[in-house]
Amino acid sequence: MEKITILVYDNRMTKTIIEHAQIPMQSVGPFKLTGDINTDELMVPMATYETPLWPSVARGARTTAHAGGIRVTLIDERMTRSILLQANNASEALYAMRKLETQRSDMQAVISQTSRFAKLINSHFQIIGNLIYLRLEFTTGDASGHNMATQAADNLFPWILANYPSLSYVSISANFCTDKKVSAVNGLLGRGKNVVCETHIPAKLCQRFLKTTPQALVDLHIKKDLIGSIVSGGLRTANAHVANMLLGFYLATGQDAANIVEGSQAINHVEVTPEGALYFSTTLPNLIVGTVGNGKGLDFVQKNLEQLGCTDKNAQPGDNARRLACIAGATALCGELSLLAAQTNPGELMTAHLKLERANRD
Repeated sequence: MEKITILVYDNRMTKTIIEHAQIPMQSVGPFKLTGDINTDELMVPMATYETPLWPSVARGARTTAHAGGIRVTLIDERMTRSILLQANNASEALYAMRKLETQRSDMQAVISQTSRFAKLINSHFQIIGNLIYLRLEFTTGDASGHNMATQAADNLFPWILANYPSLSYVSISANFCTDKKVSAVNGLLGRGKNVVCETHIPAKLCQRFLKTTPQALVDLHIKKDLIGSIVSGGLRTANAHVANMLLGFYLATGQDAANIVEGSQAINHVEVTPEGALYFSTTLPNLIVGTVGNGKGLDFVQKNLEQLGCTDKNAQPGDNARRLACIAGATALCGELSLLAAQTNPGELMTAHLKLERANRD
């Protein structure tokens, strides 16, 4: 078992190490992916204290590989920052926003001064009284883009105030982004990479590897993922434990782990095909990942990104990050498939946890 080491620095950001935090890490698989990524025998690193997660995800990967693999499709990508302005009244606020919508090229010229990778692709606004919540959306190359979007917005602020003197500054962040909080807006408008992962598994492979049937998985999905999420008041989410796989993947690849908050707002969709096979998909509309930026300079992170094929220096800007997002989504699907299969059988989940956790302790 490998271990990753996280270094904690003092508040002066000096190189004095206060303490080490060690998280067990292991590569699982092999994964077979098709669609926007075509690869066989891919091993995926995951760092987690919940060690039964490794064999569970590996079971999902093994099952889907035997069934022909997981098709991954990247639907969309964008990083957002919302800013908060104030007008004298709602009428002035609306006038300014309508006019601003016609000045996209002027805004991009300002943004280009901060980064050659930050591109403004859209904006949305909400007016509440005399307050303006302006959501700016960017592509950010191979970076996850938090800081790039914030810097672009920070540069835009004085330009907006100079062109619209009736407006005033309130905050560089208005919570309409929405960053690291559960919301509906990210699922509706997008934040990060939107990835759909799908697999078809014949009934005989469901029985062989997952010890269950396609119909049992569909029934549980309806009663647990869908109805259970409604009962709990879940917001744009219908999954079993996507956060588990994302956290393990994020820690192993140097991502901002707090982004599992919006990242885990994923939706499973499960059917029995006319041939009696299982169709299983996981849609993740808010995968916030990058292959450059903070955290990526650590040796173990670079090793893991290289293992995943996400350090190609000849790739077009953004391609490495897109590949990483697709692999993250496939990892989530495998964990979802395996856990739901276990839960169709009484006692299997707890028995596996007790057996595997004890084995890892020993």
